[in-house]
Amino acid sequence: MIAIIDYDAGNMKSVEKAFQYLNEDAVITRDRKAILEADRVVLPGVGAFGDAMERLHSYDLVETIQDAVKSGKPFLGICLGLQLLFDSSEETPGVKGLGLLPGEILRIPAAEGLKIPHMGWNSIDIKEGSRLFEGIDRQSYMYFVHSYYLKARNLEDVAATTWYSTDIHAAVEHDNIFACQFHPEKSSELGLRILKNFADLRL
Repeated sequence: MIAIIDYDAGNMKSVEKAFQYLNEDAVITRDRKAILEADRVVLPGVGAFGDAMERLHSYDLVETIQDAVKSGKPFLGICLGLQLLFDSSEETPGVKGLGLLPGEILRIPAAEGLKIPHMGWNSIDIKEGSRLFEGIDRQSYMYFVHSYYLKARNLEDVAATTWYSTDIHAAVEHDNIFACQFHPEKSSELGLRILKNFADLRL
């Protein structure tokens, strides 16, 4: 069972449909017992950092997420769900993230000829040995929609990068924590392969 955390995140249904397409049992829930009993947990997300943290607190999900990660089960953050795993974001100064991994979320700097938000297909550079990207070419294209990006403090946590005005940490892996800035559920067959790799993880 894969629990997709329900905090009015925006892309929950598309993530659920992607897992269902892969014949994986997935449920959208904010029930603490269901999340902690699930084999895997996904934190999706579209929107603003501060609003998302407010909703996580209002639904009493912060401690549940922290406990799910502490349990050692595979945990996947997607888009805003990646950003929330870290300490803070320039989008909403003073609002603390989940702090599960060290790093900060910064605004993508303006650059001539580049539009913000970063929206559309972009190539990623995958680090060799990544479990999430097993079987995927190291220079593959994924679908992005974001105006803020991760700067992880521990470079060994970075599983993939991309370039859009600056060097963006596009995916991370640390013990049982996995996360993507791009949307695997919108990234065609390669994105589905990433979700399948997550569903098949044995830690």
